[in-house]
Amino acid sequence: MPQFPAFDVMTATCPSRTSLARIANKWTAMVVIALSAGPLRFGDLRTSVDGISAKVLTDTLRDLERDGLVTRHVYGEVPPRVEYELTELGRTLYTPLRAIAHWAEEHFTEVLAARESYDARQ
Repeated sequence: MPQFPAFDVMTATCPSRTSLARIANKWTAMVVIALSAGPLRFGDLRTSVDGISAKVLTDTLRDLERDGLVTRHVYGEVPPRVEYELTELGRTLYTPLRAIAHWAEEHFTEVLAARESYDARQ
């Protein structure tokens, strides 16, 4: 395995920023959370992640597959069946992303109040 220098996402040229950008994406977080319960077909995943378009879900799944976070299983059936599942690496993201989602749900009223206060001053 090649040796890499220490990564620092705060450095503009650090390649780890691409990983941070991917996992900080709202659709990535929702897809990871949805897939945490187990494999899902595309339509079921789209239903779970309310509001995502088919194109955005397709692009998100491709990006996650490329980064080794999701696997795509194609079954030789008629009609064809495709399922998406978190990899071992992808499962390591569930806990931190679920914590962020929980924080957003728990503190939204405070955020809303802060927005209203800020907007009133403008």
